[in-house]
Amino acid sequence: MTKPREIRLSTTPTPEALAELRLGDIVYLDGLLYTAREGVYKRALEEQANIPMELPGESAANFHCSPAAAIRSDGSFDMGAVTATASFRFAKWLPEWMEKSGAKLIIGKGGMSSKDYKEYFVPNGAIYLSTVGYGTGALLGRGIEKVEAVHWRDELGLAQAMWVIRCRRMGPFIVASDLDGNCLFERENAKIVQNLDRVYEGTRPATLKRYGETDDRSDEVIG
Repeated sequence: MTKPREIRLSTTPTPEALAELRLGDIVYLDGLLYTAREGVYKRALEEQANIPMELPGESAANFHCSPAAAIRSDGSFDMGAVTATASFRFAKWLPEWMEKSGAKLIIGKGGMSSKDYKEYFVPNGAIYLSTVGYGTGALLGRGIEKVEAVHWRDELGLAQAMWVIRCRRMGPFIVASDLDGNCLFERENAKIVQNLDRVYEGTRPATLKRYGETDDRSDEVIG
């Protein structure tokens, strides 16, 4: 098994740098990134508020997350961790947001489907970066150099505000989509499914079944 490539990537990546990324690459980010989720999307897209940053010139990296931040007595912010949230929740806003903001890196948890990538990301030349596992908020926090600004805090609150973060070697993130719209998780799941029958070969069917249980190992039940 080959070790994944590790790549340092600017938050204002060139088209050439994006084209070099491969599914499964490990990425560390340098530069400014901003947080934007439903509150920001509604305010900027549905309410037509002016975006308080020069995008994508200042940053082309949109992080779906909730910062763990405290306000110091001088009004500055202490941010020790950033916890990613699931990006599929914001899918309906992404096409318009990417077109308006020029975002090239969408960062979050769990990824999206290849259908989403092909429909939303490919036309905008964008890539999805996923956090690696759970409980990485403090690890990602090590890559924070400072909070540059917090926009729309009064209107949206701390969790939904648009945080502008200067980062240095923030990561690890994993490349979960490419410029062709391929999906890392779908590719790896297909490999796993090929071996499911062999893994469960010889096991006995369940004697008692609760609602939603099945002996078909290819089924996925989400509660």
